[in-house]
Amino acid sequence: MQIRFSDHFTCKKLLCLTFPSMIMLVFTSIYGVVDGFFVSNFVGKNAFTAVNFIMPFLMILGAVGFMFGTGGGALIAKTLGEGDKEKARRLFSLVVYTSAGLGVVLAVAGLLLLRPLLVLLGAEGQLLENCVLYGRIILLANPIYILQYEFQCLFPTAGKPALGLYVTVAAGLTNMVLDALFVAVLPWGIQGAAAATAISQCVGGLVPLVYFALPNRSLLRLGRARMEPRALGKVCANGSSELMSNISIPLVSMLYNLQLLAMAGEDGVAAYGVLMYVSLIFQAVFLGYSVGTAPVISYHYGARNTAEVKGILRRSLGLISVFALAMFAAALGLAQPLSRLFVGYDQALYDFTVRAFGIFAFSFLFTGFAIFGSAFFTALNNGLVSAVISFLRTLLFQVAAVLILPLFWQVDGIWAATVAAECMAALVAGAFLWRCRDEANLMVV
Repeated sequence: MQIRFSDHFTCKKLLCLTFPSMIMLVFTSIYGVVDGFFVSNFVGKNAFTAVNFIMPFLMILGAVGFMFGTGGGALIAKTLGEGDKEKARRLFSLVVYTSAGLGVVLAVAGLLLLRPLLVLLGAEGQLLENCVLYGRIILLANPIYILQYEFQCLFPTAGKPALGLYVTVAAGLTNMVLDALFVAVLPWGIQGAAAATAISQCVGGLVPLVYFALPNRSLLRLGRARMEPRALGKVCANGSSELMSNISIPLVSMLYNLQLLAMAGEDGVAAYGVLMYVSLIFQAVFLGYSVGTAPVISYHYGARNTAEVKGILRRSLGLISVFALAMFAAALGLAQPLSRLFVGYDQALYDFTVRAFGIFAFSFLFTGFAIFGSAFFTALNNGLVSAVISFLRTLLFQVAAVLILPLFWQVDGIWAATVAAECMAALVAGAFLWRCRDEANLMVV
């Protein structure tokens, strides 16, 4: 089905538009899980714990890609809707060049601060050494890692979501094959898993860079750009919610790990790692849908077609409700097989993880509404409301819940904390979206 941003979007057309983005982000999450699978089963529980412990820090550095991708995509699509294609291409180039340069700076800073930060967080002994070993290899590819996430958001803006999917699949297959080779066949252990991930990130980041640098049939192409501080400020403001989300989630994960280390030991951290892997895959469905719809929302908002924006909002909420029920049922049904896949070698850890799944699964009933709500306001170039939703969802509600609920329900309270936080965030997002039912309010949000 040929889809143009200027079209009228039915539920069927929305699904066709967003399907490549959903599969793309789900696949990204799946191949991120592959490291955990091979490390857990072929290197051991201690190395698996190290990967889970270091991952939040690495995710924080990669968050810049989502900020520039979503914030830049919103401004670029809005500019396309206003009819200025040349300016849109100039903004696209500025966003890509700036994020790549910032990625180099963050990689250097990360390499310098990695060990001190891990020590500050409580890592010691073999756990510390494994974390440092894995982290240093991944950080070398950080600029490309940032570009990979950025292009995942910008491919839909360029009108090429399917091409983004193909690149992501290629990167994912690279990671899976190299993980099997470096970890399961060759005795490279945790270093092999890190190298496989870093190489796959190069595929996911460099291939799009070459594509957009050459003549192509998309709406965008890399070319000359001039420094535009005001435009960059708008991009950062638009994408601040995604930056907040991608920084807050790792920070909260560190807090969860500290709570679990104190109350359940390394088994708690390992179980939480399994839940996070599954959560990333399931949330990728909601995030992929939001990324896929964002350009058309921005386009119609720029074109002042408020009726279409409201129609997309109404249909999207219905589709997300269906996704939420499906994710909840899938989480309950897959609790045992997924737990067995990752930690089946340890019966006590397996039982512990299955119980955690049974509680954690309820969070998927609410997650999608807050994710879409934040992305919807980013698409409207309203970074403030988007950031508020994201801040409450990924930081404030999570921190409060994980500190308070364990006082009443011990370890079960830690698993229930995510459920409580997602529920409250969905209510907040619903309150903001309710204002958009009125056309006048939509144009001033």
